[in-house]
Amino acid sequence: MLKIVCAICICLSALPAVSQRAVKYEVATIITVKPHPSGTDDPLTGIASYEISTRVGDTVYLVLYTDKLGTKTIQYAGGRQLLVLVGKTTILYNDILGQSHELPIISRKPALVAQQSK
Repeated sequence: MLKIVCAICICLSALPAVSQRAVKYEVATIITVKPHPSGTDDPLTGIASYEISTRVGDTVYLVLYTDKLGTKTIQYAGGRQLLVLVGKTTILYNDILGQSHELPIISRKPALVAQQSK
């Protein structure tokens, strides 16, 4: 009887892993980085916000990035590629330490329109 109960528990514990949908990360290329015109930039703490245009597949997303550490290295990230998970209102990425960060999406447009306007 104990063996049957253990077998049932093992099967039930494996069930959530089978039923979860796969998360699809996609390659994003940072196109442009511009300072965000907001009143929240604080010169004393070094916290600044940036508008980042990223191309994911055939869509260009404009996201808002806040540099909480004050390193300002994002200004030189144009052309860099990273893996992102695109949601309805946010883009999720992992930094070099493996910490997840969510960036709010400001706008999205087809990449073909963005290439023709340049």
